Amino acid sequence: MKAIVAVSGNLGIGKDNDLLYNIPEDKKSFRRMTLGKVVVMGRKTLESMPNGKPLKDRTNIVLSRDKDYTAEGVVVCNDIAELEKAVENYSTDDVFVIGGAEIYKLLLPLCDTAYVTEIDDEKPADKFFPDIASDSRWKLAEKSEEFDYEGVKYKFCTYEAK
Repeated sequence: MKAIVAVSGNLGIGKDNDLLYNIPEDKKSFRRMTLGKVVVMGRKTLESMPNGKPLKDRTNIVLSRDKDYTAEGVVVCNDIAELEKAVENYSTDDVFVIGGAEIYKLLLPLCDTAYVTEIDDEKPADKFFPDIASDSRWKLAEKSEEFDYEGVKYKFCTYEAK
């Protein structure tokens, strides 16, 4: 599996069930990388999508402990074993963990790559991504040049599990 996320300088990823930043190039990169693939998310992440609908042209899997939870257009898994069964016929290169914070924390140990848009800015956040840049289990494999969107600097980084 892969993880894909945009993080602020304090590792914030969201506040009040919404993303911290709306950077068009980051959204394009996310779409390009996940289109036609499998995206794995938590219930709150699905509910934060426009109209609470799954992402188009992707297989959407929601990981939720609520055994009664259902949502149109998604596969619901209640634990990691169910998730592993649901994705067993897909290449690990085609399965992307897209959030939120609890799902990243739970599934990051199962990921071999993390695509992280590092944003050189901080906004108040209530959801955070693990600090993989300081984690000895991860190494920075690739870093783009720095880009600027409306005064906010960011770069695309690829981390690989050691």
